[in-house]
Amino acid sequence: MMRSLFAGVSGLQNHQTRMDVVGNNIANVNTYGFKKGRVTFKDMISQSLAGAAKPQEDRGGINPQQVGLGMQVATIDTIHTQGALQVTGVSTDLAIQGEGFFIEKRGESTYYTRNGAFSVDKDGYLVNPSNGYKVQGWNAQMDEEGNPTLNTARTAEDVIIPVGSKDPAKATANTKYFCNLKKTSDTHQADLTIYDSTGTARQLRATWNRTGVNTWNMTIDIPEATEGSVSVSAGDPVEGGGNNTFQLTFNDAGSLVSVSDGTNTQTEGDLNPNVSFTYQGTEGEVNQTINLFMGTSGMFNGITQFESPSSTKAIEQDGYTLGLLEGFSFDDSGVITGVFTNGNRKDLGQVALAKFNNPGGLEKAGDSLFVASNNSGAANVGTASAEGRGSIKAGVLEMSNVDLSEQFTDMIVTQRGFQSNARTITTADQMLQEVLGLKR
Repeated sequence: MMRSLFAGVSGLQNHQTRMDVVGNNIANVNTYGFKKGRVTFKDMISQSLAGAAKPQEDRGGINPQQVGLGMQVATIDTIHTQGALQVTGVSTDLAIQGEGFFIEKRGESTYYTRNGAFSVDKDGYLVNPSNGYKVQGWNAQMDEEGNPTLNTARTAEDVIIPVGSKDPAKATANTKYFCNLKKTSDTHQADLTIYDSTGTARQLRATWNRTGVNTWNMTIDIPEATEGSVSVSAGDPVEGGGNNTFQLTFNDAGSLVSVSDGTNTQTEGDLNPNVSFTYQGTEGEVNQTINLFMGTSGMFNGITQFESPSSTKAIEQDGYTLGLLEGFSFDDSGVITGVFTNGNRKDLGQVALAKFNNPGGLEKAGDSLFVASNNSGAANVGTASAEGRGSIKAGVLEMSNVDLSEQFTDMIVTQRGFQSNARTITTADQMLQEVLGLKR
């Protein structure tokens, strides 16, 4: 009879533990990135009253007689199912669609979370504003040509968004012409804005004059250049002024087939002659050379000659003036793209994600954070949308995966289990009272 008392006590204690977990789930129903808990039970060791007996010649086998001694908690699991995504409109709010965790660091301590309510601090670090822990990822590094590159093979570091940073001016080095020259017209002109190394805008003027059937002269003028310094070449760049006129030849189909400077001629592949000129700098004359892409020989991806109105459509160049960072955005792979006032968009960094073989083995550390444990496995850190890691959604947050209807049902079942175990204790007590009454 004492066994039933202690079995009832174990039921009360462990149903209270289950109620604690249910209560914690309900309390965090609106906690971003929260993952619900689940309690499972198992029976305790059983006391054997009689052992099993194997079959004999004159009788069959006998099963063992055992009395259970109660129950205990088997596991308290963290259920890492996907939570619904809530739109916030805040650019630094991030959510993970799929598997993975954001990585945060405080000093040498590393934490993992599904709560992506981040912000940028005064130093430009992407941080968790509730505790100041820094979000991990990779910052863009400049290559030899001054272009930002992301090397995600490096160890993750504190992500910095350089608010107020500058995008230095770049001198124009390449232009592309996609215009059409009307076959029966005599002349056409197109102006293109180019930039020097300080971002100063200058005009590059191209004038086409028809010289015969399928042949044109293309004269390059740069009014702000040093007088007489403009030189064109279909070979190596020529400095010092001189010839500033190309000879263009088209075929009867309307495509450009050759470009000549009078000495050198390009007839195969990409036709990209160049123009060189000088302008007055602070320390003397400065030389600048620009490649002029006019199309691929025999193709229609550059200057063409059709009996359609002459056009200057789609003339491109790669120079620009100084720009200041005025905004940024995140894409599905966590790449942070900066938007500059000069119209450029450049990669600033990328947010890293971590994936675990057993996310259920992570330990909760408060603040919606997890830490790795002996059974979670090592963090597999990499980019989003790769190797099984989920994609990153900006401007949204992942809600708790707690289902209130499920929790209220578990609450009722847990309450009934608690009441039933309490009734077991009171009934066993009444039976003991009857035993004690036998002495009267």
